[in-house]
Amino acid sequence: MGIATILLEHKLITDEQLELALSEQKSTGERLDRALVRLGMISPRDVTRAISEQFSMPIVDLSALTVQPDVLELIPAQVVFKQNCVPIARTTNNGHPSLRVATSDPFEITVFDELRLLTGCEIELVLAEEEELHSFIRRHFGVAGDTLDAMSQRAGEQDLDAATPSADEEMDAAQEASVIRLVNDLLVEAITNRATDVHMEPYEHQLIVRYRIDGVLQKATLPPTIHRFGNAIVSRIKIMANLNIAEKRRPQDGRITLRHRGASFDLRVSVIPMLFGEGIVLRILNKSAVLMGLEDLGMPDAIQTVWDSLIEQPHGILLVTGPTGSGKSTTLYASLNRIVSDEIKVITVEDPVEYHIGGINQIQVNHKVGLDFAAGLRSILRHDPDVVMIGEIRDKETAEAAIQASLTGHLVFSTLHTNDAAGALPRLLDMGVEPFLVASSIEGVLAQRLVRRICRECSQPFRPVAGDLPADFPEERGEHLRIGRGCRACLNTGFRGRIGIYELLRVTEDTRQLVMQHANSSAIAGKARADGHMWQMKEDGYAKAGLGMTTISEVMRVTRT
Repeated sequence: MGIATILLEHKLITDEQLELALSEQKSTGERLDRALVRLGMISPRDVTRAISEQFSMPIVDLSALTVQPDVLELIPAQVVFKQNCVPIARTTNNGHPSLRVATSDPFEITVFDELRLLTGCEIELVLAEEEELHSFIRRHFGVAGDTLDAMSQRAGEQDLDAATPSADEEMDAAQEASVIRLVNDLLVEAITNRATDVHMEPYEHQLIVRYRIDGVLQKATLPPTIHRFGNAIVSRIKIMANLNIAEKRRPQDGRITLRHRGASFDLRVSVIPMLFGEGIVLRILNKSAVLMGLEDLGMPDAIQTVWDSLIEQPHGILLVTGPTGSGKSTTLYASLNRIVSDEIKVITVEDPVEYHIGGINQIQVNHKVGLDFAAGLRSILRHDPDVVMIGEIRDKETAEAAIQASLTGHLVFSTLHTNDAAGALPRLLDMGVEPFLVASSIEGVLAQRLVRRICRECSQPFRPVAGDLPADFPEERGEHLRIGRGCRACLNTGFRGRIGIYELLRVTEDTRQLVMQHANSSAIAGKARADGHMWQMKEDGYAKAGLGMTTISEVMRVTRT
């Protein structure tokens, strides 16, 4: 009985869908079940069940298995990657060694004859879902383990890092197909795991690759042999970013545009010379990502109501503060998108332009030609904008240009690096801006952080005991606390995705008086809270933890100053 017959019998597909998939199969040459999955007619899980019935093979859950290292070593990494199968258990059957092998493709029978000869064991096949199998292989054999294995065999015993290669030799090495594939595998793995940054760190005897996922660095699983190809990897990334591969003494910055599964990604590349080689950090921006609205960011209703009234004002400065990677740009884009219309002209000066928004004029900072934030702002005021966004206020010149723009009838959005909302006002004074200018222009300051969301797949109730909760955590919110157990979907972290927690300071006449008196952030925050014009970040974090969105430890991690 063929797989198509089984799928039809179980009413998992219709005759019309089968005809369409068969037509597609003729043009692509791919297997019928894969054509059905690609066309979205059936789920991979249903295909696995159908194959199981067709071949009378049991299905195994690889995510729940613990496999001994000596068993994994029975099949070389090259064969594992090439044949898409993994050894999971070794037993003895009537005195003969037997090896249980998980696969998602039992159609190639000759492959398992090869495994029998290779291992000297009888092969017992079990079935696993294809995506689960790929995840298991990456976890135990490393990303691009087959490529590194093949490269190591070709390199033999030669010490690739012993002699300093010439620029031509590095160029040749970086353009080898195996190196290109290795770098592509590393980048695709980062994108697949939703990483925002890739860190490549050279040490004396190893090259460590780490991905920042949901704001936390996680070490990538890579074979130790990757260290031997560190120079080739760096050279390949430099070529992709149009950098000088011969320059190893100075930092370099570049960018790479990458497409994966129909989405476009912008990779910002930073290369810095270090003690044992060049370190690389790649910032991954998904240019195809759907722009989020304010309602999707996690902003509580009380804060969003006030923020909505602030962003609709005709003039003044609105600041969004927080550390790097706290979602400031996303909030600014969502705010601009909320007010943009045919009646309002919006111009931005950004470094870099992260998202392209229809109806908004966006300018990319270019320091080489003297186009910085301050110069860009002075120029765009001649273009008669109603709303202006400056990527970041970094110095007195930019701050004063922003204030002058607001005082001449423009609404100005920008970001600032401070720990809390109240700290933004003293920071501007520290830059050298006159107190009366700060007091007369700032209308509101929004501070934010990103906390990791509890994974919905493995979320479970959490019953705290004495000492688990901070002293200021409201007792009534403890009834619905949850925690992530850890599963395949969240890479066993218990978290998947992030949500914002917010703090808003609405500037009033009392606040302006305190600024004129050079009051510190504590005095400003205390007065604003007492008057009901400030919503605190930790309160918002506690509320989200109480609703089961995140954990108390996450809130404490990002709000600790």
